[in-house]
Amino acid sequence: MLPRVVITGLGVLSPNGSTVDTFWDNIVNGRSAMATITRFDPSLFRTQFGSELKNYDPTPFLDRNTIKRTDLFTQYALIAADQAIADSGFDFKAMNPFDVGVIWGSGQGGMDTFEEQVKEYVQGDGHPRFSPFLIPKFIPNMSSGMISIRHGYMGINYTTISACATSNTAIMDAFNYIRLGKAKIIVTGGSEAPITPASFGGFSAMKAMSHRNDDPQHASRPFDIHRDGFVMAEGAGALVLEEYEHAVKRGARIYGEVAGASMTADAYHMTATHPEGAGAVQAMRLALDEAGVNVHDVDYLNPHATSTPVGDLSETRAIATLLGGTANNLLLSATKSITGHLLGAAGAVEAIIALKAMAHNVVPPTINTTELDPEIPSSLHIVTGAAREAKIDVAMSNTFGFGGHNATVVFKKV
Repeated sequence: MLPRVVITGLGVLSPNGSTVDTFWDNIVNGRSAMATITRFDPSLFRTQFGSELKNYDPTPFLDRNTIKRTDLFTQYALIAADQAIADSGFDFKAMNPFDVGVIWGSGQGGMDTFEEQVKEYVQGDGHPRFSPFLIPKFIPNMSSGMISIRHGYMGINYTTISACATSNTAIMDAFNYIRLGKAKIIVTGGSEAPITPASFGGFSAMKAMSHRNDDPQHASRPFDIHRDGFVMAEGAGALVLEEYEHAVKRGARIYGEVAGASMTADAYHMTATHPEGAGAVQAMRLALDEAGVNVHDVDYLNPHATSTPVGDLSETRAIATLLGGTANNLLLSATKSITGHLLGAAGAVEAIIALKAMAHNVVPPTINTTELDPEIPSSLHIVTGAAREAKIDVAMSNTFGFGGHNATVVFKKV
């Protein structure tokens, strides 16, 4: 049998909270952080709001040189990873550095750096006066590289990119590499800093984002008949994955076990999900099979559910297909209604939500959803309005990305 893999550390940096405890309190109580954009003037954009890290100040966490040489997405990664590593309580000095790796995810990388440098070039006199830090700040793998440099981890190290499925893919890869004996501990997760004019404008031009500019707090409303798109968010989520016996031997606190994970492709469309969620169904089935779990034994599912008209329907159809139309106790809640959509960091942040839900036996709410779309399968039990107490021994998290990427992770209590 392959070794078991558990989670021994958590860290988060998000508009809903810059510590795991604060973040969870805001999630379980349904407190949104969505508001009009302040990082740039959004007045000429179709969508003018998002979920920003307001008053972001990295100086308590990072030195001046690190801040100068890194893009926001890497800074977010470093801060969240620091939290998770400290939370795990493991003594790095007692370990072989080649037994500790980093697998991180970012869907866009250093978009802010790239925009600013190109803007300066276009507005200049034609001379290519680019910063020597342009490439190191922009490339997405710098997040995993900087975490390893900061902590001296010399094991496996790379970055995954699969759009909004990115950090679930990173978690899945970390899970598999530990099971294969390639590492004892891997720091994993994802970070994204997409609230820039180009990134924001691109998604807005696609009409993928909500344009409820007069009411940002209630804009993200998954499964609701009046949903009109997602709300862009930024931040990072970090998890420390560890080989089970190693964690037990050192007396680590264990949040849960990564029991199964899988990824499939829709092979259907550049940006749209498969209408019946064919790839999503298979990703969930394979993850459950690997976990040795029957779908009717899953207590909680955190769906991708971004609040887009097409995406929510295809995912709920996929879940209904997975359940086979029979009676079930599976509870769903779409927490992007609270956090917004962190793109490549969504999976890591929602993994933390799933693990905290298991720990506290509480399903966080789907907020803003007041009138369910009649096309949503009626067999699904969606928790709306307020959090609900429920025994949670098995939780599942879905993430899907442009390009047809589907990634599902299954967690169990230990």
